[in-house]
Amino acid sequence: VLLQVLERDQIMHKFHEVTARVEQALSGIPYENLDISDEVKEQVELVLAQFRRAKGRVDAADVELYEDLLSLYNKSNDAAADPDVLKRLAEKLQLVGVAELTQESLALHEMVSASGGDPGETFEKMSNLLKKIKDFVQTENPNLDASASEKNLPPSSSGQATTDGNHKTPVIPDDFRCPISLELMKDPVIVSTGQTYERSCIEKWLEQGHGTCPKTQQTLSNRALTPNYVLRSLIAQWCEANGIEPPKRPSSSRPNKTTSACSPAERTKIEILLRKLASCSPEDQRMAAGEIRLLAKRNADNRVAIAEAGAIPLLVTLLSTPDSRTQEHAVTALLNLSICEDNKGSIISFGAVPGIVQVLKKGSMEARENAAAALFSLSVVDENKVTIGASGAIPPLVTLLSEGTQRGKKDAATALFNLCIYQGNKGKAVRAGVVPTLMRLLTEPGGGMMDEALAILAILSSHPEGKSAIGAAEAVPVLVDVIGNGSPRNRENAAAVLVHLCAGDQQHLVKAQELGVMGPLLDLAQNGTARGKRKAAQLLERMSRFIEQQKLVQAQAEAHAQQSQPQPETQHPQPPSVAHDIDR
Repeated sequence: VLLQVLERDQIMHKFHEVTARVEQALSGIPYENLDISDEVKEQVELVLAQFRRAKGRVDAADVELYEDLLSLYNKSNDAAADPDVLKRLAEKLQLVGVAELTQESLALHEMVSASGGDPGETFEKMSNLLKKIKDFVQTENPNLDASASEKNLPPSSSGQATTDGNHKTPVIPDDFRCPISLELMKDPVIVSTGQTYERSCIEKWLEQGHGTCPKTQQTLSNRALTPNYVLRSLIAQWCEANGIEPPKRPSSSRPNKTTSACSPAERTKIEILLRKLASCSPEDQRMAAGEIRLLAKRNADNRVAIAEAGAIPLLVTLLSTPDSRTQEHAVTALLNLSICEDNKGSIISFGAVPGIVQVLKKGSMEARENAAAALFSLSVVDENKVTIGASGAIPPLVTLLSEGTQRGKKDAATALFNLCIYQGNKGKAVRAGVVPTLMRLLTEPGGGMMDEALAILAILSSHPEGKSAIGAAEAVPVLVDVIGNGSPRNRENAAAVLVHLCAGDQQHLVKAQELGVMGPLLDLAQNGTARGKRKAAQLLERMSRFIEQQKLVQAQAEAHAQQSQPQPETQHPQPPSVAHDIDR
């Protein structure tokens, strides 16, 4: 902190320099030469606008802080320091406790180590400056509990922070730190985007009027805060393993929204079922899994109580049982439990995904359907999309989409749609053969899967492999028909697919024009959804440019033909023709 204040001008200059370079790089992106979706382009333009605002904004410097620090920095070691100056520095730099002062001392020690062990004059002055502030703080607060403060001292960035003795404080894992405060979380809670924060920090953020997730900047669909029991347990285990006192959860008068309201009798029933679930009797396991499946379906309180009792790892184990009925009960129970946001993290952390994928491949049809639904439920959390996609789930989902019952197809389609929101899963879906399957579902009479098929195609068309596969499947006639006769949402998605197909590929543009797409596009541009209007306008603009190019080529060809005709020998020289001007 001390060095940052003293070198504020250099640091600020570096930040401004980096900001300007990034802004310049983003400004030079040739969108017209890149096959990227409109959504990605909008995101890049949003980031660019933020950098432009940052480039033009300069935060007001704290002149008093800088001058106070500089005055002490330049004084000799034994010169008396003004108590008022020391007080201002301690408060503004937040060096008011032994823990903060010790951390600053450790940071200074690391800087000396990084310099090769030679502290130099600058570090010596900073060390003396820190000593003056520390002496002042201890004089003003003689009852500070140094030992307690040091016990909870956050580690330095070097990996191991050495305190006054030989004790080493381990580095706090990033996942255990609140993204807002960067402190070890005491009461971690999950917001609607799936991110976890310290309760007091996210509550303060929301009270300030923010409606977005601080980490992802996504709009929060609601303001519910769900306790992250799994992470809290992992933090407690980590603290115990490293000899650190676990953080005490702040007391709160507000009721915990996800605390189960189950009666003692109901909890006892759940515990009995869990003992049977863990038994060696296949009959007891089958019966208990079926009961838990029904209880988890019934209400939210049961879902919380069942998870708190420790059912999830037992159910995960039963996913590999040879008893098909028990397997079906287990995967369906996990599906029902996953409806509770807290339980999603537990199901993932206990390694359920490989087992669910195995059921999706080999289970009964009902078990496969419910496995697909479970993957959809778990993939609502963004980081789970990566985990599920890497587990080999996409090919069996495509198989279920092709050969499943109507309900199975719906479950597979919703799971695939969610997974393909993540760019890395799009290529996997295309290589698994999803495009031919979707095209067949589009053209099946009375198939009832057009909405889902078009929604997935709209996502895949922004990927190079997806665009190529859709083009090879001769989708243009079907898309033109949907733009003319489909529901508002389907017309919108069909237009979105056609926009990507026609980007840099005139053969699809020609085909769509020959099939009479202009009329439906004009209607969509006037009467469609907001997104549908945008896509129709983009297609109309591309068609207009294409028609103009065709006219120009035709005019050049006609002019060239006229120029090639033999002229009479007696004809006088003529001024340059229009064709010559054009050729230039």
